[in-house]
Amino acid sequence: MLPPPNTSGPPRVLAIDPALRNTGWAIVERQGRKNVALAWGVIRNPPKLLPSSCLAEIARHFRQLIATYQPNVCGIEATIYVQNFQTAITLGAARGAALVAAAEAGLEIYEYPPRRVKQAVVGRGNADKSQVAFMVRALLSLPETPPHDAADALAIGIAHLEGSDPRHAGLASAKSRC
Repeated sequence: MLPPPNTSGPPRVLAIDPALRNTGWAIVERQGRKNVALAWGVIRNPPKLLPSSCLAEIARHFRQLIATYQPNVCGIEATIYVQNFQTAITLGAARGAALVAAAEAGLEIYEYPPRRVKQAVVGRGNADKSQVAFMVRALLSLPETPPHDAADALAIGIAHLEGSDPRHAGLASAKSRC
């Protein structure tokens, strides 16, 4: 039986930009009318670590983050089209490891296409990583620009919070439940 999700307090999002070697993560919360980044980082798995061990590390990190920050929802980058099937399989496995940890905690999980996240944060869907990182820093009043993988996760958190805010109803239709 799954534990009940944390429904008390303000909306708090566990946001995930999955990858086998560098998974970006963020905890973003709505405080009044402002989005606040509580924590962010990158789960870095060394190149010599076996893929199976990488997946275990990703799941372990997310279980620990969920226990520490008690998010009440999860936002994750949707699967994107990739030309290499091996890349798609690896990305899918990393997503799966993160999603299992979120599902075990009873979190509702929402997917966001990369173009929609960029649109929400930068204003255009074809923005590059440095533009996303710059805007994330500005929107969240961060003291420094986060690494690209963490910035992407922070952007997913912003997209979720803005999409769940009735003042920004246009984004709400972009989320789909897993």
